[in-house]
Amino acid sequence: MDTRTSPIRLRLEKLREVLTREGVHALLVPSADPHLSEYLPERWQARQWLSGFTGSMGTLVVARDKAALFADGRYWVQAESQIAGSGIELVKIPTGSTQAHLQWLARELPRGAVVAVDGQVLGLGAAQALRKALDAAGIALRTDRDLLDALWPDRPALPGAPIYEHLPPHAAVTRATKLAGVREAMTRHGATHYFVSSVDDVAWLTNLRGSDVEFNPVFLAHLLIEPQGARLFVGAGKVPPALAARLAADGVTLAPYDQAAAALGALGAGQTLLVDAQRVTLAFRQAVGAGCTVVEAINPSTLAKSRKTDAEAAHVREAMIEDGAAMCEFYAWFEQALGKERITELTVDERLTAARAQRGGFVGLSFATIAGFAANGAMPHYRATPEHHAVIEGDGLLLIDSGGQYLGGTTDITRVWQVGAITPAMKRDFTLVLKGTLALSRARFALGTPSPMLDAIARAPLWAEGLDYMHGTGHGVGYFLAVHEGPQRIAQTVSEPAMAMQPGMITSIEPGVYRIGQWGVRIENLVLAVPARTAEGSTFGEFLEFETLTLCPIDTRCIERALLRADEIAWLDAYHATVRERLAPRLSGAALAWLNERTRPL
Repeated sequence: MDTRTSPIRLRLEKLREVLTREGVHALLVPSADPHLSEYLPERWQARQWLSGFTGSMGTLVVARDKAALFADGRYWVQAESQIAGSGIELVKIPTGSTQAHLQWLARELPRGAVVAVDGQVLGLGAAQALRKALDAAGIALRTDRDLLDALWPDRPALPGAPIYEHLPPHAAVTRATKLAGVREAMTRHGATHYFVSSVDDVAWLTNLRGSDVEFNPVFLAHLLIEPQGARLFVGAGKVPPALAARLAADGVTLAPYDQAAAALGALGAGQTLLVDAQRVTLAFRQAVGAGCTVVEAINPSTLAKSRKTDAEAAHVREAMIEDGAAMCEFYAWFEQALGKERITELTVDERLTAARAQRGGFVGLSFATIAGFAANGAMPHYRATPEHHAVIEGDGLLLIDSGGQYLGGTTDITRVWQVGAITPAMKRDFTLVLKGTLALSRARFALGTPSPMLDAIARAPLWAEGLDYMHGTGHGVGYFLAVHEGPQRIAQTVSEPAMAMQPGMITSIEPGVYRIGQWGVRIENLVLAVPARTAEGSTFGEFLEFETLTLCPIDTRCIERALLRADEIAWLDAYHATVRERLAPRLSGAALAWLNERTRPL
């Protein structure tokens, strides 16, 4: 980076001029929008615009004389490269939920200093923690302005893509039924109104989808559920008239997107509003009318949408067949073309996406494909670009993490493939990661077990050999919605009651090992929590187990067989038999031959 003319340094300089003029000592820039989304519309990618760091998670703090980017282990290599020469310090944190920036602010700023953050993108829960930390350090907090707006002359506008309806049979539960279920939960909380800002909750509740956020079939909107109806605050012209009429028939009326705060302000005495402190911003909480009682609890819709119905699970299984068939078509081509054609990491993305696009119900990718060969595979969130990518040739491991959005479900899968010859050390890492995947895939656990408690099951085979990975073991997955969905999360994190595992929850299992500068291994399947059979007359309550949904061979060429027990080999052989049985009817020719070869029993 040219430190004299880099746009990042120039932006930071201009921002510091604003800070001085406004009497502010530091600006906090979270990775967030007014909906607290994980994946952001371009308008709210302020942290990326100011720092150059393109990772999906991270927090930036810019003070008058220094700046720091807080990122977890998934992004360390990427962040170090992207912010080099910018004057921004990388602060390495263990997980994305770590609040290290709070300690940094308290340590680096003097008593009496002022910290600013845009309250429109600051979560209510985060604001409470921030205020507590700053109060203890004698630092004031200002949340009333977006200081970046005047500095960002070409700031993108709000997205204007049209909204469409998720229809039966894939929309297996009607909009009216979902709204009725939420109203029952509101009654239990004593609430007359319920405000929803998280875009996946809004999309799920209304059976609507959109394309305002890359890779996520969601749209920007807020929803206020009232005793006799609901108001959807959405951009003008985004809902076609015929769809607006169908919404009105279910009691959902349209209102301007920017009027949500005013609607909250109109609530008053005798009314009780339900909000989720983890899924609503400080600005919206502050907008609520003074006489209105506020109840804070997890969104009822978040809990409901995490538990897929039997009909939805059936559609997900069908989507997995389509996705698995697409991958077989791709991998058959890949192995045939390897060494004969020029194949790069970009080629993998292009060909795999094209294969998925041919399958029934495919809408788009569920995230940017990660194709990392050799050392690039050691960066968990690596993404090849035209400027920086590898040619796949010679010897090494190729890691491919990809997924699709289908009308009947969302997929996410990681596989690692042998290219040329691989070393015993690579096989050892691969097999230990596989043992972690198998251990959790085969686990049984009591109904209601907090999902973080399951994390150690996948790590145990790696821990036994002194290995570990710097990311969670599993995330919830939506139903033709966000590829990362809560409340369940299998990770080294503090457990909350809402994280309890329940039947119908879909979760990833994805342990890994990353040798920086050498190779990376991650093996990921999606699984469905289902009731487990228990002995007749058992007095120990109900148990759950996982049904593996993902259908794609695991490269047995990479396995060090001596490290696997007989029961592990039996599970893998049975899994491959299932993959072959379900995918073979959708394949022919080279793809079918490839499937049969790669699912041969160990």
